[in-house]
Amino acid sequence: MSQITAAITAVGSYLPEHVLTNAMLEEMVDTNDEWITSRTGIKERRILKDPNLGTSYLAIKAAESLLQKKKLDPKEIDAVIVATATPDMMVASTAAYVASAIGATEAFSFDLQAACSGFLYGMSTAAAYIASGMYRKVLLIGADKMSSIIDYQDRATCIIFGDGAGAVLFEPNQDGVGYQDAYLRSDGVGRDFLRIEAGGSLLPTSQKTLDNKQHYVYQDGKTVFKFAVSNMADAAARIMERNALTNDTVHWLVPHQANNRIIEATAQRMGVPENKVMRNIERCGNTTSATLPLLLADYEDQLHTGDRLVFAAFGGGFTWGAIYLTWAYDTKNELK
Repeated sequence: MSQITAAITAVGSYLPEHVLTNAMLEEMVDTNDEWITSRTGIKERRILKDPNLGTSYLAIKAAESLLQKKKLDPKEIDAVIVATATPDMMVASTAAYVASAIGATEAFSFDLQAACSGFLYGMSTAAAYIASGMYRKVLLIGADKMSSIIDYQDRATCIIFGDGAGAVLFEPNQDGVGYQDAYLRSDGVGRDFLRIEAGGSLLPTSQKTLDNKQHYVYQDGKTVFKFAVSNMADAAARIMERNALTNDTVHWLVPHQANNRIIEATAQRMGVPENKVMRNIERCGNTTSATLPLLLADYEDQLHTGDRLVFAAFGGGFTWGAIYLTWAYDTKNELK
């Protein structure tokens, strides 16, 4: 009997309707379109404006998109994992709520928090469940309402982040395609440079923390950029070396959409040309846990069975890594 691998068999996505452009940000903080574009590559980002809706809404919409395209009965799903840095609330699992909302009543569920590397870590987790033979359908969702934790008077962060969600379904495969290898790392020094100070057990919410704006994202941009460029590029290069991949045999780089310069540095380290690099940062910004699945949704029509994909991400904490996966289906054939 051939070895079981975990293959992605369906993709779904959701972006809110409201578009926050660079021109709009010029009216909010001391910045301009040229400055934002030259440093990040971002032109606009999507924002979930309704204050009564949280990350679960984004995740549910992305999951429903996948279920509809796949024509899948949600009761067949064995597990739901929601990678997010912005859960609806503390303690109560966002994934549990999402699973119930989409009708995945036979699934167990949990949240996974690794900042911008959350979906990457989730891929490894979902793949392990499938490869073990214990489960046959694992729904992995990356979703974040970053606008809920951004200070729109802080130009260092408000220009970067957007809201969105993407979802993938992992299923067993015996033809050798799917999840192949992972190189995952972390370093606790990172929490000094990219964090939300208050709201956790170390610094509970108080009037003082609210007055001091300690519930918004703080980022030491220069330090984070330095770590991200070196570690994300290094992880991608290592996964290629371990699997004897070359710039000719890699079909796609699927990089976290944090900054165009970080994406370019990773591609250059891999020797991958621009036409093999997935991007949507210009219109989506950094959607944190959602960047990788949103890329898959955007490029799904261009993917073919056997295509070799290298995923790479870097996030707060610090967390980072790369995953090598081969694609399992041709979208056009699936829709026939």
